[in-house]
Amino acid sequence: MDMAINIRSSSSSFSLINLKTPLLTKQLFGSSFTLPSFPNTSKTTSTLSLRCRRSRFSFHSPIKCSVSTETSTTEKKSQLMRRGDIRNIAIVAHVDHGKTTLVDAMLKQSKVFRDNQFVQERIMDSNDIERERGITILSKNTSITYKDTKINIIDTPGHSDFGGEVERILNMVEGVLLVVDSVEGPMPQTRFVLKKALEFGHAVVVVVNKIDRPSARPDFVINSTFELFIELNATDEQCDFQSIYASGIKGKAGLSPDNLAEDLGPLFEAIMRCIPGPRIEKDGALQMLATNIEYDEHKGRIAIGRLHAGVLQKGMDVRVCTSEDSCRFGKVSELFVYEKFSRVPATKVEAGDICAVCGIEDIQIGETIADKAFGKPLPSIRVEEPTVKMAFSINTSPFVGREGKYVTSRNLRDRLYRELERNLAMKVEDGETADTFIVSGRGTLHITILIENMRREGYEFMVGPPKVINKKVDDKVLEPYEIATVEVPEEHMGAVVELLGRRRGQMFDMQGVGSEGTTLLKYKIPTRGLLGLRNAILTASRGTAILNTIFDSYGPWAGDIITRDQGSLVAFEDGTSTSYALASSQDRGQMFIGPGAGVYKGQIVGIHQRTGDLSLNVCKKKAATNVRSNKEQTVVLDTPLDYSLDDCIEYIQEDELVEVTPSSIRMCKNPKLAKKTR
Repeated sequence: MDMAINIRSSSSSFSLINLKTPLLTKQLFGSSFTLPSFPNTSKTTSTLSLRCRRSRFSFHSPIKCSVSTETSTTEKKSQLMRRGDIRNIAIVAHVDHGKTTLVDAMLKQSKVFRDNQFVQERIMDSNDIERERGITILSKNTSITYKDTKINIIDTPGHSDFGGEVERILNMVEGVLLVVDSVEGPMPQTRFVLKKALEFGHAVVVVVNKIDRPSARPDFVINSTFELFIELNATDEQCDFQSIYASGIKGKAGLSPDNLAEDLGPLFEAIMRCIPGPRIEKDGALQMLATNIEYDEHKGRIAIGRLHAGVLQKGMDVRVCTSEDSCRFGKVSELFVYEKFSRVPATKVEAGDICAVCGIEDIQIGETIADKAFGKPLPSIRVEEPTVKMAFSINTSPFVGREGKYVTSRNLRDRLYRELERNLAMKVEDGETADTFIVSGRGTLHITILIENMRREGYEFMVGPPKVINKKVDDKVLEPYEIATVEVPEEHMGAVVELLGRRRGQMFDMQGVGSEGTTLLKYKIPTRGLLGLRNAILTASRGTAILNTIFDSYGPWAGDIITRDQGSLVAFEDGTSTSYALASSQDRGQMFIGPGAGVYKGQIVGIHQRTGDLSLNVCKKKAATNVRSNKEQTVVLDTPLDYSLDDCIEYIQEDELVEVTPSSIRMCKNPKLAKKTR
């Protein structure tokens, strides 16, 4: 056994421990800890240097938490105290790592529902679009009770485009459950949410989910997560995180991957032990930060947030502050707290709990509800800047007003500016003309979800292609870069590497994943290169590649990028498409429309098989003559391409627009930028 312990001085509070024996490491730190693998070191001689506090170094305790017992001494020596009967936690993770499914299991096991009650899957995803796409878009609040302690749980989105939602929610909690897939390990969004949680100083419990997968590799996942903590400059206490192994779909958890309990008991115990109660000023002046806004037809605007200090009562007169100088007065008409899976009316809420407040009609996210006499505002919420913009304009096609209810620029303007009240990561500006608006967001999906919501509400409008938001520093143009991770089977790796190379991507890591013959590629690529990449990468990999991206930084302009090699087939005149015309048109490329569809001049009806656009007459009818033929010619038409809203936005280029109506999604050439077609 090879072990060296070097102590620099007898009075020092730190020891430097060099360990070369994994078996000894497990005996010292518990079975859940494994040595991280570092590059440029062999497996037999890998050395780990750890800084450990002597007061916490225990040879018999296998479980440690990211909140040490010493933290209470570093708190302000004022009236601040920890509230022991409440825990506020957010569940954060990369997209599709099982957050919402885990919340389902937690709700069921805490007896939120009756035994005979029908409960649908992913119950927290209550929005129609969330259910259709299988992703979480809006954060949701719920609560459970465990051993007389109320645990407020907030389910957050996992997609990087909705990172602004996660940043807001972290203001309400004291700890996070970082859910990591047992095969994939930490992914780009895992890094983003963990970075934000560590900046807030939150306690972290790492949950290795989907541990029942055949190719699960829990040791690798824990080591990768530990290395991620080190990279993000986590403190010693934060790096000493508790790890729980779980299967959200089976509702099981345990302290080791091979020994899961029959329920989620170990996870609940870890939350109670490792995540501190809210730090409050019980007798102080009232302070509550509005972190989220909901709207109810009967109650009006509902502000949701955590009470930082004081007591909030129903019917109370309060001061609403944006800053020290900007304050106004309001009255709390109704007060709600979260119990189980619903909002429950309350007459009084004490500091530390999460509540919903009605009665203040003009309240905005980031404002403070404070004591009427002595109230002071809390620091407002800041989120990262958007990276992609799109132009919204009124519908100018010949079909305007046929399907939509709201078609004017005033309707469009009111709806877009209303979105800003809840969506902090989005920006809206007036465009060059009175009927054009520039909408900026975190990514294409962020803006696409807004478009989808608007068309379902009855709006009719047009959107231009997504463009990146560049910066100019010292007369140099800087553009946003993102980290793209692609999971692809080995047989399709060559085509994917070639595609990303053409889009100015630079590979910085490549590794095998699990036992399924899959390779994980990591690229730094300009955001421009990602526009329209999703369909192209699925085509190159025959539908097997999984693409994930996260914003990295601004960097030098990478040069010109060609995102589409083929032109468009454009309708020649207004009318109704016919089988006769489409039979000859489909030889020129792939069609978007079938027979009997209404078209107008300038509408894009297909993809040209060559570069450059081509005008076609898809309304041409067979000439009626008095010459009889023995047999009528049979027309065989190919199935038209069925493009979704996301596909259309990816497809269009600089001189093209997407026409969005409640019933249809069409593409057309921009008449203001009409180019000469072949």
